[in-house]
Amino acid sequence: MPSTFSGIEIGKRSLITHTLGLNTIGHNMSNASVEGYSRQRVEMRATDPLYMPGFNRDARPGQLGQGVEVSRIERIKDMLLEQRIIAETNGEGYWTSRDKYILMLEQVYNEPTELSVRSLMDKFWSSWQELSIHPTEMGARKAVLQRGRSLIDAIHHRYNRLKEIRNMLEGDILATVEQVNGLSSEIAKLNEQIAKIEALGDNPNDLYDRRDMLTNKLASLVDITIGNRDPDEYVIYTGGMHLVQGRHYETLYTEPDPDNEGYSQILWRDGEDVILRGGKLAALLGLRDFDAREEIQKLDLMTINFIDLVNEIHRRAFSPNNRTGIDFFIEYPFINNLAGNYDRNGDGEFDSSYIFRITGTNALNMKEQIGLRGTLTLSGSGGDIGIDYFPADTVEDVINRINSSGAEVVARLNQSGLLTLKGVPTENPGDPEFVIRHVEDDGQFLVGYAGILLRSGAEGAFDWEVPDAVLTLRENIEFAVAPLAHPSGWIVVNQALIKDPGSIASSLSESGGATGDGSAALAIAGLRVEPVMVGAIETFDEYFASIVTEIGLKGEAASQALETETLVLKELKDLRESISGVNIDEELTNMIKYQHGYSAAARFVTEIDRMLDTIINRMAV
Repeated sequence: MPSTFSGIEIGKRSLITHTLGLNTIGHNMSNASVEGYSRQRVEMRATDPLYMPGFNRDARPGQLGQGVEVSRIERIKDMLLEQRIIAETNGEGYWTSRDKYILMLEQVYNEPTELSVRSLMDKFWSSWQELSIHPTEMGARKAVLQRGRSLIDAIHHRYNRLKEIRNMLEGDILATVEQVNGLSSEIAKLNEQIAKIEALGDNPNDLYDRRDMLTNKLASLVDITIGNRDPDEYVIYTGGMHLVQGRHYETLYTEPDPDNEGYSQILWRDGEDVILRGGKLAALLGLRDFDAREEIQKLDLMTINFIDLVNEIHRRAFSPNNRTGIDFFIEYPFINNLAGNYDRNGDGEFDSSYIFRITGTNALNMKEQIGLRGTLTLSGSGGDIGIDYFPADTVEDVINRINSSGAEVVARLNQSGLLTLKGVPTENPGDPEFVIRHVEDDGQFLVGYAGILLRSGAEGAFDWEVPDAVLTLRENIEFAVAPLAHPSGWIVVNQALIKDPGSIASSLSESGGATGDGSAALAIAGLRVEPVMVGAIETFDEYFASIVTEIGLKGEAASQALETETLVLKELKDLRESISGVNIDEELTNMIKYQHGYSAAARFVTEIDRMLDTIINRMAV
């Protein structure tokens, strides 16, 4: 026989269940504006009946129900959608950072304005043009000097701004690594709390939401994937390694990289490099080590070729006071050893040769066919590059082939028609810049024809990884030691010319300096439209047009990619909000349902109470 008071128990369960439902509604509505909150729903089920099969029971059909109870409080979440949001958040974090810093790099060029490097260089060429017309006037020389100094100041300013951006990126990288470590630590702590609560059979929904929110923030910083092999352990991977595994997490470390000017590299605990393919941190590393570094390299390349070309003419020209052999700009060598020998590994002995420029001994004609066959081997970023030449090729063909090959050695004919090879900035940060690393010819173009190498083949190759590499060159050949790093940061006008502008050369003949010969000044002014030997780019005007176009295209690509990622992510978040977000109208509807359920349960308890009152107090004895 069932208990007389079983109805009270059924009513009590109903009251408790609907109260919990109302409390859940209140919790949802209270957190409607909270970031990352997912609405919760009470799952109800019928309480196990009083009599289960197999047990002794009263002889009557069926089972006696015992009311309602809460089976669980479920969090409304689409986990597949969450995975897509994490992936898109990673892309948005990458392009947001890239768009921001590319814009800063664009603004450095300040084009087109009167104070840009390009405008000031145009004025510099014009001042030399004016000097060629009035070579005896001191005012024209002072104009050359002043415009040269203004140009140098602009180059210094651009270099400093680019360097500041690179340093800013370094600071942002260090701060982002700290953020990643902080988020990983918080997620690991939440995993520990969640595991303890799950062990008791409960659903820590608010902790789940907190963990998901932190995971999304982490996804904007580094590219991550969520492991789902073990449902009892929350695992986050990045670069194929565990970043978070349950309550354990791996810390990212930063360490100065001597091969990258002391800028930080990101490592795991065992010293292995962290591989990043997306997120804010990958964008910052790419911007610092490729984009910003490349812009500095372009400026350095322009600067070193600019001062080298101007000095080449000015050094052999004559001033009105008959002075010659003076450089217009001061070049600082990387080392003081005249043969370019350098102790690269720091063991106290020379082991390398740092040579920037090699000039052949034989005058060549650009349009002359060489009548030779062979292969040049020059150093490149991914290894040595082979460049074939044939008898029908002209000197110009071979030079163009060298400059468009991707080798880190470029070529031109100087004012005297001599073949000049120069080192350029390198793609690999570990290699020195403006250093010719390897030159080899299995034929006679660089040997007997241009007069650079002593012998053909590998045994006669110039290679920087040995001291006294210049001994493989022809006797009495002209070469220059590699310049100090970042010439755009230290180039200056010769102080001797500032003190005595009359020493500025304008004539290519010894007797022409005082008689009004402006041939040297005209030759320097002509550099504006002559090949400047920066790879496939020929003139200074083309160089400026190229770098401004390239950074502009990068900015356009970043802006478009960011816009696309933002739109996609917005659609995904809107979809998530429609599924997991709190809908006030829906919550109010459920509130009314639970209120009516609670009222019905209360009425039921009241009726049972009346029945019991009748039995206990009113039945006659």
